[in-house]
Order: sequence, then structure tokens, then C-alpha cells
Amino acid sequence: MNATDRDSAWAKDRAHLIHPYADFATFGEEGSQIIERAEGMYVTDHHGRRLLDGIAGLWCVNIGHGRESMARAMADQVMRMEYYNPFGHSGNVPAAELGATLASLTPGDLDHVYYSCGGSTANDAAIRLVHFHFDMLGMPRKKKIISRVNAYHGGTYVAAGLTGIHGTKIGFDQVGRDFIHHVSEANLYAKPEGWSDAQYCDHLVAEFEARIQQLGPDTVAAFIAEPIMGAGGVLVAPDGYHRRMWEVCQRYGMLYIADEVVTGFGRLGAWFASEDVFGMVPDIVVCAKGITSGYVPLGATIVSKAVHDVIARPQAEGAVFSMGLTYWGHPVSCAAALENIRIMEEEDLPGNARDVGPHLQEAGRSLLNLRSVGDVRGSHLMMGVDLVADKATKAPAMGMSKKVFDACLKRGVVVRPTGTRIILSPPLIITKDQADEIVDVLRDAIREVEAA
Repeated sequence: MNATDRDSAWAKDRAHLIHPYADFATFGEEGSQIIERAEGMYVTDHHGRRLLDGIAGLWCVNIGHGRESMARAMADQVMRMEYYNPFGHSGNVPAAELGATLASLTPGDLDHVYYSCGGSTANDAAIRLVHFHFDMLGMPRKKKIISRVNAYHGGTYVAAGLTGIHGTKIGFDQVGRDFIHHVSEANLYAKPEGWSDAQYCDHLVAEFEARIQQLGPDTVAAFIAEPIMGAGGVLVAPDGYHRRMWEVCQRYGMLYIADEVVTGFGRLGAWFASEDVFGMVPDIVVCAKGITSGYVPLGATIVSKAVHDVIARPQAEGAVFSMGLTYWGHPVSCAAALENIRIMEEEDLPGNARDVGPHLQEAGRSLLNLRSVGDVRGSHLMMGVDLVADKATKAPAMGMSKKVFDACLKRGVVVRPTGTRIILSPPLIITKDQADEIVDVLRDAIREVEAA
């Protein structure tokens, strides 16, 4: 792409596109950073800068950029059959093959798959399935969903309601206020002073049970949680938290929805983190992002045999299961997912996350020596860095994350600024040397901003 074409793309983007999370105060003047090429661990922007991708696109490019076999798998499927009606009793080969593969990778007896187009729609589908499930059981009052403060579950209307990040709601109407409720996030950095992790866990579990009692156990249908909070700040819960929250759900006849949109497909060293990392088997797992490594859109809501046995009953004479999406089980997306999983298995990318992840976490903790770094946390290939104005009070350093992002970009590394944090989520193909490079650049960038 020549300079004229680059300028044209930048201008057209600025003139016509509405970007997710655009800052309209500056977008009109600054426009977008246009990424025009990507290969392996690197992307190239419209200025010709080659940048080490420290965020895997957006938590999702697990196998790295530019895999030729992915292009061939998608092209071959297009030439074989690009699309056909998925409604009723009409299917396609890649969707069937992927369904069986997902059933083999998910924990327990989660073995039935509802496809969608991404994480938001997959979470919306999960909630609709939960409501339908309890209707079919003759429990129409059991509809309330408990999510968590600072959770992120998507941008469609119901998923946005499930999301507990206050800043995402400013100026927007909200749906689901009658059935969506929130409890505290599990944030060890913000736990009360003097509390042990175990005491903090006890408090969170007790708060959850008290909320169920307050809402009415006969009205609460499900709890939804990310194994590790992503956009909310890479918040890692205290040991035993997820298992104990699952046990509470069991006691009250609730379903547990694990939103593994970020953590699924190897980011925490396991295909799915719920059982292998956190020791419990949810009733529903939601996935997207890493299912195709972002090469094409795809989401999946995977339900247990027990849930499926309920929703698969004919609800009335002549009635059908009327949750219809035109692009359900899209054959090209499913073919891409199958090839993505083949690559991950062949190269043992979950194993690489188990190998490089602890190295990244250890390197990242060295940033705690900087005066503006209040906390560094995460697991495997997820990391959050809290930027503070005062370590003693934990007062956040407002406006600093964008400056750190710019300073990293200048040094050839992409990180993600969110609020007063920096987030890292590199592709699963990362090496230890590349992990060191990302942390070294981040350290230099923070020092530069501190000195300004």
C-alpha cells in the first residue's frame, strides 16, 4: 500500500466509521491507527511501523497472525460450500465436526453447542437458554441473573446489562434491570486492609448468598462469571472462589455460566479453565475469540447434558426451538475453528502458555519497583498493571495509561490501556524473549511518563 492509499484509508475511516470505544473528544482530530499487515507476533501500521503485538489483537489471536493454513482452510470451504440455511433440520459438515470437537474439549458433560457470531451474542444466547430452561421446568419466576461489578460480558443489549463496568453505561439506556443484578468483583488488590485471602473469599461468598436470599432463591436463575476478569482489569479471584460460588449455585438450584470468551482455548494453559484451573464444571460455557483466533467471527454457547435434556423437550404441540440466527454454524467460520484447534494441538500452544506464562508473570512483577505501579497481577498469558498516583492510598493515576500506550508504541510494542491500567494478553506463540521485550518496553515507557 502506497502513502496515498494509506492516507485515503485513514481519512475514510475517520469520515465514516463508528469505532467501539471511540473517544469522540479526540477522534475527529486524531483518527485511527490503521493496521494494514500482520504476521506471527507482529502487526504493521499505516506508518510502516512493525509492532510486537502484546494484546493478540483483542485477547483473541492465539495462534498468531497470518497463518497460511487458516487461509487455505477457509478458501477450501468457500469453494466447497460457503453457506447454506441452518434453520430447522439443516446442517453442514464443519459445524457438525466442530460440535463434536468442542464436546471433547469442554469439561464434564457439556456436549451440546449453540453457535453465534461472537462473545456478546453467545452470552445473550446463554441468558435466553437459561430463561427457557426454567420455563420448561415450570419455574417461570426463576429468571434473575447475578453478574459482578467490573465484569465484561459484551456489547449487545443484554450482554451490556450483564457487564458491570460503570463507564460502559454512561449515556446509554439499559435493558434487563428487572432481572440482571450484580455482586462485588473478586479484586485482591482492593480487599480490606488486614484481611487474608481466605477471609476475603469468605466475605465474597457470603455476600453472594445474601444477595440470593435478598432477591428470593425461587427467582434467581444463574450466576455468570469470567474465570479471570479480562476488560475489568485482569482480576484474579482468591483460591477456591469459583468452586465455592459454584457450590452455592448448586444449593439454590441455579445454573453457573462460565464466560470463557477470553480464557478459553489455551490462554491459561488449558483448553478451558473452569475445571482444569479452577476445579469446577459449570452448566454452561461461553466461548468466542480464541475459537478461531480471531480469523473470522464465531461464538459458541455450550450446555450440559442436563440443561439440554430440559430445553430439548417439545414445549407445545407444533412448536419449534425458535432461537434463529442466519449465520448459526457458519461453515467457513467452523472450518476456520477446526483448523485453529488443529494448529493449537499440533504445536501444543496451551503447553506454551504453561511454559512462557509463569515467565511473563515473573518478569511483570519486576514493574512493582516503579513508583507508579501499584499492582501487577494475572495468570499465564493474562496480565494487568495498575497505574497509581500514590502507592500507599492506591489512588489511580488518571490519564497515565494512554501516555504509557503511546510511549510503548513509539518503542515498537502494542499494549492495551483501559482506564488506569495496562493490560497484556499476547498470542500463545510468544517466546520468553518476546515476553521480556514486552515487559522491558513497558518499564521504559512508564519511566518516561513518570519523568515527564
